[in-house]
Amino acid sequence: MTGDKIKLTRFKEHDISILEQWHQDEEFIRLMDSSPAFPKTEEELKEWYLKKLKTNEFLFAVRTLESDDLIGFLELDSIDWVNRNAWLSLGIGDQSNWNKGYGQEILRLGLAFSFRELNLHRVQLTVFESNKRAIAAYEKSGFKHEGGQREYLTRDGEPEDMLMFGILRRE
Repeated sequence: MTGDKIKLTRFKEHDISILEQWHQDEEFIRLMDSSPAFPKTEEELKEWYLKKLKTNEFLFAVRTLESDDLIGFLELDSIDWVNRNAWLSLGIGDQSNWNKGYGQEILRLGLAFSFRELNLHRVQLTVFESNKRAIAAYEKSGFKHEGGQREYLTRDGEPEDMLMFGILRRE
């Protein structure tokens, strides 16, 4: 699947070392997970990746068209095939690739795959309320704020809500 600036591909074995670099960045880790920001090793990430390959989930590497460099990932998981719902997550690893419009294009390609290839009815995701950049991208892509969990986590002594967004095929 190819967009204007990026393409979605399979991960390659050498990509694991790049993922490991991203998982040394505290800000990246904090945006991706509510768990404590603790770096992951290359071995842990390889084990995670191999486990993903054995599931009925879809994990894409995001690469630039210009250089074929790995810049992020897109995942569709916890798919409820009966009701045609899935959870979406994405991330752009190196901060030098943030604020370049890649996230918007990842969402566009991911939703096209979800609705056209997988024939899903609904895609949902969660995001921390402090991640204003991601929230703006989700809303611009048509996601609707559906609710959240108040004070879901505490970071730096401050409570933070986890927000839920969803989009329907017809939207």
